[in-house]
Amino acid sequence: MSEFRPSRFQILPTVIKNLLIINGLIFLAQYTLGDSLGGHKLEDFFALHYWGSDLFKPHQLVTHLFMHGSFEHLFMNMFTLWMFGATLENIWGPKRFIIFYIVCGLGAALCHMGVLTYENITLNRDVQAFLTAPSASNFAILQQKYDLSFGQYELSYPNTPGQMNDAKVFLQQYVSAYRDTATLGASGAVFGLLFAFGYLFPNNLIYLYFLFPIKAKYFIGFLIVLELISGVQNSAGDNVAHFAHLGGVLFGYLLLKIWNRTNRRHFY
Repeated sequence: MSEFRPSRFQILPTVIKNLLIINGLIFLAQYTLGDSLGGHKLEDFFALHYWGSDLFKPHQLVTHLFMHGSFEHLFMNMFTLWMFGATLENIWGPKRFIIFYIVCGLGAALCHMGVLTYENITLNRDVQAFLTAPSASNFAILQQKYDLSFGQYELSYPNTPGQMNDAKVFLQQYVSAYRDTATLGASGAVFGLLFAFGYLFPNNLIYLYFLFPIKAKYFIGFLIVLELISGVQNSAGDNVAHFAHLGGVLFGYLLLKIWNRTNRRHFY
């Protein structure tokens, strides 16, 4: 990998320290400003949106990495960033580390955008099919497939003309809201770092709950497989962009392979 040799191991290296500060300050701004920006939130401008949404802007492919949906989300990402990233930055140096971090984050965003495109196209097709042939049975199919919650129709499906019209309006609003859903968080880039750590230090021990030792390759491999299974099953309601995480892993792997073409040293 890199020829960089740290003069001493830094517990909190430069890039990670600054990432922790930036993410913390932006999280504070998210909850301080709220929707005071002309009725909009920071997420509307800087979280990642589907390219077919009016809220999408190209810079969101990067800026979404610095925003989080909750304190728990922020804490877990930043703790993992420090826990596994510190060793990588000490070995690679700050320049190579930040390149790897951003590339993994961009890769995660691109993979997630592909999933969003498929999901939005499928949703639009299914809703249009219902609007073409509206019926209680067709609404029930949509409700089951997308886990819709539509007032009393969650249990009793629309049968009268008035209820059917309400169902049409609801579905059109649902499509619009789904298209404008925001994705935020550094998880894709962090998963790239996790993979890099397991790739370079497969036999290092990780202590689960600070008690139970397990080799990095097994622990990180399990997390990746779990993300793949969850993504394929499309876990409804978990609010997790599984394929974004896997995108970070994929682009991390590709970048490591490129870097290793000229230097095949591994660190165990």
